[in-house]
Formats: sequence, structure tokens, C-alpha cells
Amino acid sequence: MTTENKNIVQKALAELIETGDVDALGRLLSDGFVHHRPDATSRTKAEWLAAVRASWEKIADMRVEVLHVLADGDHVVMYSRRSLPDSGPEVAVVDIWRFDGGLIAEAWEVIEPVAQAAANLAWWEPARR
Repeated sequence: MTTENKNIVQKALAELIETGDVDALGRLLSDGFVHHRPDATSRTKAEWLAAVRASWEKIADMRVEVLHVLADGDHVVMYSRRSLPDSGPEVAVVDIWRFDGGLIAEAWEVIEPVAQAAANLAWWEPARR
């Protein structure tokens, strides 16, 4: 199951990036799918797919370099670097996907601009004035 789950995640990302077919991505999500963000907001399947659709025009040319895909039980973790051809910062992204019944049931996503990574290495230190 672990290898199959990894393949589903890689297929979902590849199909979305190559074709822009958000509905193909939606078929890999369970009806109860929930997408979680670090700010404690969550979106349902319909809300998340609508957000992907709404932003697609801006990110359709996004380059994605998948650096690691790890799987353990019903979870898949993917680390990638993403950038747009002519604008915006390069970002490092960690996606965590939880599977249930062969479909993606939950996802967590953390995005960090690569240029800001050094500043975040000592996040616990007080800001300098």
C-alpha cells in the first residue's frame, strides 16, 4: 500500500502540473477530504479544489522539482521546490498526505520562500531592532 500511495501522490501532482486538470486531482480525494494549513485554517474538498482552480491561471507555468517522496503506512510526505518562470520567489514545500481506502483523505501543506529560510532558522530569537 505504501508504494501505491506514493504513486497516487506523484500521479496527482504530475497530472495537475502537466494538464491543469483539477477534476483529475479531485477524483483522487475522498469525499471527506480536508486540507490543513499552518495558520489552523482548513478547507473541504470542494473549497480546496475551488481554490486550486481559482489560482491555476497564476501558477499554470509553475516549475516543480520533487526532491523527496517518503511513505509510511497511510501517510506520504513530499518535499519539493517550486517556482514561477518570471516572477515570485522560489518556495520550498512540504506536503503530507493521509490515505484512507485508496484515496487522499487529508493533506497538510507548509510553504516557505527559500530566500527567507535563513531567517527562520532561529525563529525563537527576539526580532532585532
